Amino acid sequence: MANVPVVVAHRGASADEPEHTLAAYAKAIADGADALECDVRLTADGHIVCVHDRRIDRTSDGTGIVSELTLGELNRYDFGGWRGDVGQPTLGSDPVIVDEARARVLTLERLVELVLESPGNVGLSIETKHPTRYGGMVEDRVIELLRHYGLARPRDERADRMRLMSFSQMSMRRVRALAPGLPAVFLMDRVPLRFRDGSLPFGAQIAGPSIEIVRAHPRYVQRVQARGHQVHVWTVDEPADVSLCCDLGVDAIITNKPQAVIAQMSAIAR
Repeated sequence: MANVPVVVAHRGASADEPEHTLAAYAKAIADGADALECDVRLTADGHIVCVHDRRIDRTSDGTGIVSELTLGELNRYDFGGWRGDVGQPTLGSDPVIVDEARARVLTLERLVELVLESPGNVGLSIETKHPTRYGGMVEDRVIELLRHYGLARPRDERADRMRLMSFSQMSMRRVRALAPGLPAVFLMDRVPLRFRDGSLPFGAQIAGPSIEIVRAHPRYVQRVQARGHQVHVWTVDEPADVSLCCDLGVDAIITNKPQAVIAQMSAIAR
């Protein structure tokens, strides 16, 4: 195997637990994931919550737009019941803990606390969703939170545990302006023509191509790395794609199945 990539749990161990719940992230840590990935949005009252979609309809028993609901309103809904195929949460059997772990909407602050409470050096990749009615306020609030925990300072030894991610080039610029030492990942479902030589937008240090891009254009990985950048590929769940990423020497695999990916890479290494 040419390379052993970092394994990043996409929305937690989301193949096994409801995505973006505390249970999903606790499972990913227990599985041995090197880092966690989350999507964040702002509520109507300014809280940062881990929700992928603009609306809560798919991942809760409620309905509505995240940015139009307060945290208190979101807390009325069950964000785990839609996954009826899961067992007991990793965090225990106490009803209060179970409720927080699987049912309650997860705030970014609680996720950061989980990361800092966990053994080892677990990282966190935070994707800001755009477009949004709040614009650059999303990056402002995320970086303010990371500063509060000492995780966004340019020379902080722990800063490389945290990464901001986005499909938005403007987001890359905001991150560079607000926290120059915080690594930024430019996500792509297609590579813009101007960046096909391996360069990245201003403010980005890491390319985040989809696995479809890597399958179709495997040499893109080498072009990016030749310019001194890392490559973090999403969303890599199939064994053949894991092998491809390892053979190409990507720096990180973002996956819904961290346990399976880690087991496969360990088997290959032996």
